[in-house]
Amino acid sequence: MALSSPGIGSNLDINGIISQLMTVEQQPLVRLSKQEASYQAKLSAFGSLKGALASFQTTVNALSDISKFQAVKASAADSAVATVSAGTAAVPGSYSLEVSKLAQAQKLASAGQASTSAAIGTGTITFDFGTISGGTFDAASGKYTGASFTSNGSGTKTVTIDTSNHSLTGIRDAINKANIGVTASIVNDGGTSPYRLVLTEASTGKSNSVKISVSGSADLQALLNHDPGAAPASQAFTETVTAQNAEFKIDGIAVSKTGNSISDVIEGITLNLAKTNAGTPTQITVARDTSSVSASVSQFVTAYNQINKTLKDLSAYNADTKQGAILNGDATVRAIQTQVRGLLTNAVEGGAGSYSQLFQIGVSAQKDGTLALDSSKLQKAMDSNFSDVAALFAAVGKSSDSLVSYSSAGAKTKAGAYELNVTRLATQGKVSGGSVAGLVIDTTNDTLDIKIDGISASIKLNQTTYASAAALAAEVQSKINGASALSGAGISVTVTESGGKLAITSNRYGSASNVTVSGGNGKDNLLGLSPVTTEADGVDVAGTINGVAATGSGQSLSGAAGSSAEGLKLQITGGVTGNRGTVNFSRGYADQFNTLIDSLLGTTGPLSSRTDGLNASIKSITQQKQRISNQLVNIEKRYRAQFTALDVALANMTKTSAYLQQQLANLPRIE
Repeated sequence: MALSSPGIGSNLDINGIISQLMTVEQQPLVRLSKQEASYQAKLSAFGSLKGALASFQTTVNALSDISKFQAVKASAADSAVATVSAGTAAVPGSYSLEVSKLAQAQKLASAGQASTSAAIGTGTITFDFGTISGGTFDAASGKYTGASFTSNGSGTKTVTIDTSNHSLTGIRDAINKANIGVTASIVNDGGTSPYRLVLTEASTGKSNSVKISVSGSADLQALLNHDPGAAPASQAFTETVTAQNAEFKIDGIAVSKTGNSISDVIEGITLNLAKTNAGTPTQITVARDTSSVSASVSQFVTAYNQINKTLKDLSAYNADTKQGAILNGDATVRAIQTQVRGLLTNAVEGGAGSYSQLFQIGVSAQKDGTLALDSSKLQKAMDSNFSDVAALFAAVGKSSDSLVSYSSAGAKTKAGAYELNVTRLATQGKVSGGSVAGLVIDTTNDTLDIKIDGISASIKLNQTTYASAAALAAEVQSKINGASALSGAGISVTVTESGGKLAITSNRYGSASNVTVSGGNGKDNLLGLSPVTTEADGVDVAGTINGVAATGSGQSLSGAAGSSAEGLKLQITGGVTGNRGTVNFSRGYADQFNTLIDSLLGTTGPLSSRTDGLNASIKSITQQKQRISNQLVNIEKRYRAQFTALDVALANMTKTSAYLQQQLANLPRIE
């Protein structure tokens, strides 16, 4: 017998009964959901802790930079004359500045042309930069008489003019596109041939005047050939602005520099000259920027207190409500608290500064675990040992030898004092020649094939008669340093002359530094016959750090792998071989916190392990819940089948009862 609705046959609330039974059956699922919610809450709390630690690391990582604690400020009394900035090497003091000339760049104007689009000629334009000296300059004609031009050795630059760019406009665009340190423009002077090519040097200073040589068509040569060291007829351009050095006095000492931005007069100070003030000196003041250091220390205290609060809040217990925070009693959090607080109890080792603990500069721990800053005590510490405050926070190295400098350290470098012994100083690759055979350079001796630091190039010298071997040396240096294959690789040389003999020296130090002159028709003329020419490759610095052989690369000496100095890098810029004193290396608190947090947040760190465990538990619960849910479907089906059968049975029994009652009621009565 089929029933259209559960309970209709028995008049029982079967749906209600099954619902109540299923509520009981679902209790394991409820317990698992509560457990899952707890795990999710802990996972979220650990996520918050990770975020707080990452934020703390950002702060301490910035404070690991020594420059944050060695700030120096500089200013000029008259900022219209100069603006001043200071680096960490600047020393407090006061200086008098009197500017008589500002540096300026040379400007040249060509002869006028009737058209900007008419074809002029093709060829190669070579620009050389250097100094014009001696002779006289006629301001009216813009020409030199009896002067000489000496290349500055920075390298010649070339521009190719072909049929695609052989107009005045094309020449201008080709020069600008070549990006050679010269800007070209066209000026209309309103004359009968009004269009003049104007060249402006990108660099200021006397040593950045230009000499222009053209190989190619006669018209192109006539327009652009310009040699200020030759007769006026060989100077195609008119000089409208003469290259000039900045000339000024610092405390009465006369100084001449090629530019208006000067950083090599007062150590650590950059002057940006803007106006002359001859006769009325202005004062330059350099002072320690204690406010910047105070701000950095305060930033450290604030960041520490914030992470301390986060750890405390996540693990707190409220005695009044008898409720604990979500991570109360968690072993991982307790361990992190212990590590964070414990780090501050250890003194900074290494001796790179005179301070070793924070309380010495006014930072002290409070009863509640926070840090407090005593600004007056910090100020006194900065007044007495300003530069040593940095060693309490950053990774710092200090050498007892002025020609040995600390460059950097690695993650494995241990704090401590390291004895340095140099057994060999780094040298540069060099080739030295015999006497120059002649100062006349022509088609028979104008090329040189060279290899510098492993890079080959071929150069071509200007064909002329040089005034001296020194002038020829300047030409060779200029051409080598101007070779694109070398300059593109950051390679340069210095060419010197002594007693009529040339020497070419790589500007690089170490075993990768070498110079070879392999050929060219000018080899013997410049360097003498091959038996006279000598080559010497550079060698790396060598020595020991704390008695352990270190690794040399150029002038850099690095601690050996596996030693306490592993990762320590020192720069040896000169001096002698033998004992070179001590290098002290310290890891300040900010640096130590940075390392600690790296380990806490790393993929193999405790937080990752803990969150991985929670995620695994959540995944397991999800799987258990799915299994139970599947079982509950079957259980409900079974209950419904059983109660449906009961309902049918009761319905049948009710029907039978009703039938019997009807039949009994119809039986005849016995009177």
